[in-house]
Amino acid sequence: MNDFPEFMNARQVAEYIDLNEKKVYSLANGGVLPATKITGKWLFPKSLLDRWLLESSHNGVFNDRLLIAGSDDPLLQHIVSKMAATLGSTALVGYTATGTKQGLAMLEKGHVDMCAIHWGNAEEAKLRHPALLQQYSGHKNWVLVHGFERLQGLIVRPEQADKLNDPYHFSDKRWRWAGRQDGAGSARAMDEWLFRNDMTRDTLNTVTTCLSERELGSAIARGSADIGFGSKSAAGEFGLAFLPIANEAFELVIPKNIYFRTLVQQVIHHLDDEESRQQSELFGGYDFEHTGKQMWSAS
Repeated sequence: MNDFPEFMNARQVAEYIDLNEKKVYSLANGGVLPATKITGKWLFPKSLLDRWLLESSHNGVFNDRLLIAGSDDPLLQHIVSKMAATLGSTALVGYTATGTKQGLAMLEKGHVDMCAIHWGNAEEAKLRHPALLQQYSGHKNWVLVHGFERLQGLIVRPEQADKLNDPYHFSDKRWRWAGRQDGAGSARAMDEWLFRNDMTRDTLNTVTTCLSERELGSAIARGSADIGFGSKSAAGEFGLAFLPIANEAFELVIPKNIYFRTLVQQVIHHLDDEESRQQSELFGGYDFEHTGKQMWSAS
């Protein structure tokens, strides 16, 4: 077994896992086996193949672990924290806000088990989200589940709320902007809003770049910046003022082979339970009409 290379071809994989070579191609084309296509030929990373074998054994040996990456959301963070507290030392549940595109890259490589995404307004998400997922080679093994819709817009401190309707331009240097990193859904939404208003990020007085919704809210709350673009829930968490711009879909990307794991199903269930709805009212800006609905799956 140790003689197999780090990247195997279909013949080597067939020998490695004792399958017919034709079956290996079928599993690769169906997105079941972890693989990548280079100049028309399949290559199979041995490390991911080993993990796939473990995941496939008795419903997976990682049933007691769930790692979530991608877009930041205060309600999802609250749900994961509550789950972790309830589970104690019996399981590991973690959530790290990386932004949409980095989260998908981590999911593709098998570093995490689930990715939260938002990539445009709610009306266009049915097209935008599948189109985004199909840019990643692992998409054939993914399913897209609707979390909720949430309001997104401008965030400022309460004492500056009246300035949101001021006629002077937001590119005025009096506004100190908190920005977001490239690849974050909020950065894309902000760019689209700026474009509609004949601005770009280069025209703004950006004083800090925040790596999550909550980091942006914190920066504005403590006075390190005056204004930023994010969710109403991030504003609500820090007691900040908010001007709505758009409604967006916040959704979860989940590998098909772990979709029915207990921890995965618990996250989906908690998105819409009574305790989460009560918490969402404190943050503000959520809509649960389609929560838990499967939005897309590669056939």
